[in-house]
Amino acid sequence: MKRHGEVRPRITTDELTLLVEQHGADLDSSVDLTRFGEDVEGVTVFHPNREPEVMISDRLAGDVRRENRLRTTLAHEFGHVHFHRYLWADKLSAGRLFDRMSTENKAICKRDTILDARDYDWMEWQAGYVSGAVLMPATAIRRLVSDYCEGRGLHGTVALMSDHGRQIVGMVIEAFQVSEDAARVRLQKLGLLASSDRQPSLFG
Repeated sequence: MKRHGEVRPRITTDELTLLVEQHGADLDSSVDLTRFGEDVEGVTVFHPNREPEVMISDRLAGDVRRENRLRTTLAHEFGHVHFHRYLWADKLSAGRLFDRMSTENKAICKRDTILDARDYDWMEWQAGYVSGAVLMPATAIRRLVSDYCEGRGLHGTVALMSDHGRQIVGMVIEAFQVSEDAARVRLQKLGLLASSDRQPSLFG
């Protein structure tokens, strides 16, 4: 993200909130979502005749220690609002009413699938990918890893569980204010960290 001509690698939490609202969603960032499941951290509700609602678990909003997870969830729900609202508009018949407990018009996002949904659950997978891209832009995260590796003479893919891998994960957490799980998933999806040492080189 650029502001005042300067490249800023980290989007702030306030900017994430504004991003959701600017795309037409009614955001409530402190809701008891346990009625949808104990592990549900975000819900996007789609309506046939009005803007979507985004609800974020009060367990995230009310705990400063969970701000990184709050950021991931906000970015994930933004993915649903921005990319899926028109798909849901086609799916929902005009004028139809839904009970608040109905799951038929809701994207219900559990902690595990917010980060790393299977590709067959394509809406959750896409929202998860959007979340990673918004929080950890590819160009910025590649530059961070490249600078680290070049400075240490590393020319192959770094193993996730190696000392260097853990160091890189820690750098991403600090640079982009994300959780350890979010950093790990993004680095692996971009091919910047590998789950084993037997991987092709990052640099060809």
